Amino acid sequence: FSPSVLGTREHWDAAYERELQTFEDIGDAGEIWFGEESMVRIIRWLEKQKIPFDSSVLDIGTGNGVLLIELAKSGYTDLTGIDYSPSAIQLSEKVREKEGMSNIKFKVEDFLAPSTELSGFEICIDKGTFDAISLNPDNAVGKRKQYARSLSSVLKPEGFFLITSCNWTKEELLNEFREGFEILEELPTPKFCFGGRIGNSVTALVFQRK
Repeated sequence: FSPSVLGTREHWDAAYERELQTFEDIGDAGEIWFGEESMVRIIRWLEKQKIPFDSSVLDIGTGNGVLLIELAKSGYTDLTGIDYSPSAIQLSEKVREKEGMSNIKFKVEDFLAPSTELSGFEICIDKGTFDAISLNPDNAVGKRKQYARSLSSVLKPEGFFLITSCNWTKEELLNEFREGFEILEELPTPKFCFGGRIGNSVTALVFQRK
C-alpha cells in the first residue's frame, strides 16, 4: 500500500478531537467503521458460537467505543477498549456515560507496545486498526509484524481473533497471521460487481490462536 496520513497518530488524534467536539455539541457519537452490519456480523458470530457472556473481550482501536456498547447491550460483561488516541478514549467514555454502560473499560494504549495489564483475553476484535497500521509511512511492514506479536501476547491460547478489513484479501490476511494462528471461518460480507467480476469490498475473518 502507499503510505497515508490514515496510518499516523496525528491524523487520528485530530479526527477524534473533531468527533469529540461534535459529540459535545450535538450528541452524535460519529462514524461506525464498516457500518452497523459489521457490528451485527461480529455479535451474531459470538452468539452462534455460544461464547459465554463473561468472556473477556478486547476491542483493538476502539475509536468511539460503539462496538463495545452494542456488545454490552447484547449481554457481554467483560469488555475492554483500547486506542492510542487520548481523544478517542475521551469520546468513548462520554458515549459510555450517555448509554449508561459503566462496566466497559477504556484505556489509552498503543497496541504495538501493549502494557503488561493487557493479557489473557479470550476474544480480540479489530475493525480497521490493522488497516490503518498497514498505511503507516514509517516501517509499515515492521509494524504489521509487531501487531501479530502483540496479538499473540494479549490473546489466550485457543482465543478468537475477529478481524474486519477493507485493505486486505482473505489470502493476504492468512499470510499476515500464519504464525501462531489458524483460520476458523470467513464471515459473509457485502459483495460488489465490477467488469463482470464479483469481489468483496470488505473481508471479515475469524482466527484462533494456536
